[in-house]
Amino acid sequence: MNATEQEEREYLEEIKEQLALAVRRVDDAVKQFSSELREKKEYIHEHQSGMDDADMVAAGQSIDRMAYTGGAAVARKRKLLKLAQSPYFGRIDFVTPNEVSTPVYIGVHSFVDERQRRGLIYDWRAPISSMFYDFELGEAVYTTPSGPIKGRIDLKRQYKIQDGRLEFLIENGVNIHDEVLQRELAKSSDDKMKNIVATIQRDQNAVIRNEEATVMVIQGVAGSGKTSIALHRIAFLLYRYRETIAAKDILIISPNKVFADYISNVLPELGEEHIPEMGMEELAADLLGNQFRFQTFFEQVVALLEQHHPAFIERIRFKSSFEFLSQLNKYLLHVENNYFVVSELRVGRTVVPRQLLLDKFKTYHRVPLLKRFALVAEDVRAYVRTAANRKLTGQEKGTIGEAITRMFRFNNVLDFYRDFYRWLGRPELFRFEPGQNLEYADVFALIYLRIRLEGVSAYDHVKHLLVDEMQDYTPVQYAVLSRLFNCRKTILGDVNQTVNPYSASSAETIERVFPQADVVRLYRSYRSTMEITAFTQRITPNPLIIPLERHGREPAVMRCHSPREELEAIKQLVAAFQSSGSNSLGIICKTPRQAAQVHQALEDQGAQLLTEDSTLFKEGVIITTAHLAKGLEFDEVVVPFASARHYQTEVDRSMLYVACTRAMHQLTLTYSGDITAFLAS
Repeated sequence: MNATEQEEREYLEEIKEQLALAVRRVDDAVKQFSSELREKKEYIHEHQSGMDDADMVAAGQSIDRMAYTGGAAVARKRKLLKLAQSPYFGRIDFVTPNEVSTPVYIGVHSFVDERQRRGLIYDWRAPISSMFYDFELGEAVYTTPSGPIKGRIDLKRQYKIQDGRLEFLIENGVNIHDEVLQRELAKSSDDKMKNIVATIQRDQNAVIRNEEATVMVIQGVAGSGKTSIALHRIAFLLYRYRETIAAKDILIISPNKVFADYISNVLPELGEEHIPEMGMEELAADLLGNQFRFQTFFEQVVALLEQHHPAFIERIRFKSSFEFLSQLNKYLLHVENNYFVVSELRVGRTVVPRQLLLDKFKTYHRVPLLKRFALVAEDVRAYVRTAANRKLTGQEKGTIGEAITRMFRFNNVLDFYRDFYRWLGRPELFRFEPGQNLEYADVFALIYLRIRLEGVSAYDHVKHLLVDEMQDYTPVQYAVLSRLFNCRKTILGDVNQTVNPYSASSAETIERVFPQADVVRLYRSYRSTMEITAFTQRITPNPLIIPLERHGREPAVMRCHSPREELEAIKQLVAAFQSSGSNSLGIICKTPRQAAQVHQALEDQGAQLLTEDSTLFKEGVIITTAHLAKGLEFDEVVVPFASARHYQTEVDRSMLYVACTRAMHQLTLTYSGDITAFLAS
């Protein structure tokens, strides 16, 4: 079937006709639903005076059903129109042991010939489609709910279909032909991350389709596609478990709003609804309510870059360690065993024994500490009622509750947190006065204590949690996530891309919080040319990184005589970019102050400044900091002020590495004075 390219072109036209017919059928169905819905509403409006409650409920349910069916039809039309643009990207001819050959065309969505009841296009997530990613020509197998299906692949093709037109066809016997991948990677970047269904590699496919892992940790080098893989994994799980999980049941913890906007297109492109997302600071604000104002992670990083106070660094380093989490847990055990100082309680003529109070307190050991007192008080009231053989007065009930609460040393989470440092013998490690901002390093430790002492159940509805930029979160933050989200998790990042090395978490650190985690390491980098990858290795060497063999221009390091001359050089680089045909240029600075300075110099050239408050990522000339650029990529990158004065600490090294690894095709660094020691060699 369709052996030649001409036959493939003719077959594509047939498929497009079938899709157009399906769109017309859906349109007719939607019109019918709309008409029936309108008639139903008019009928209810005219006859509601004669309808009883049961009739009204039944009518409402009928309208809801019709609206739901109509909505599903509209969603189906969206998928069909997307397929019409690019119906499929791959094909395998699968031969079963009894020599039945089936051509399997693979696309973003499935498409069935309803009249002949046969699949014309298979969703990339379907079990049979997995062979396209996992096998070369020859023996192959795929897994179904009823067991493995064995056979062989006799033919494997890849297609590039754009706007309904076949641009090229490649016959290949190798797993995802390099030529297709090279063509995709050589393209200019876009203002939105794209899906990668046509170029998923075998190791990536294994991560995407992993159904067993309760916690999956993806440690991937810069440009390894880890965020894209994680989003495709979410799409796969939504497809595989569509009866039990929906988009609203998933939550993405995103590093910032710009990144959230950048990745916002991937799941809708794959036919899934938008996934709720929030940042760690939003989560913290939600959990702390309006009790505390606090420093953000961005503000913490800026303070490290601009001030570099040793005591501040020590506080961050300690509170970002696994030892800190361990000490918090030991303190809570100490509180449990020592802070409930029990004495006899007299209510009227009844004496409540001290041992009874202790036994009741221990009975509720699974209940958060500060929530136990109400339960113990209720038990004591019942004891007194029975012993005195009478009802209690309102005053007596209140006295019991107050007396039991007073037996505990504190009833305020902040008092416990301050006491923790006294217990530790390090009171200087907590700096906070009323009216001040909490330091960021204290925020999640305080939340952890609150969860352990008071309990929180606001996120019980989440069935899958995706955490990006895992290296920027500390063990205590992961302990908070572990207790808040009792669900499956996908956690991803790269320890080499931390923007705060004093609080970085590696895959091994995360494993200590989630010992059941499946850890996957991705070493192949797809984003940058080999020349750019080799250059970034000088900043932060990683001998395990495997660059894809794609070549381009050598990175340029431009020495200028003064900062003013440097800004003029950047203006010229921007002008060259604007006439180059590339889509995006990232000018990535170390600090917000530097970014504002460059933006002021380039305002007349249409440059856009991304700040902590930005919410959109657009094409063109973008000026931002390395912290906000994490996860983004640009055709060209300029890193200004790469001098020894500006890049000297370990935090600076991290910032420089993150900035340079954003470049896909071209990288330029400018400096005046002496070059940073990280590049001096």
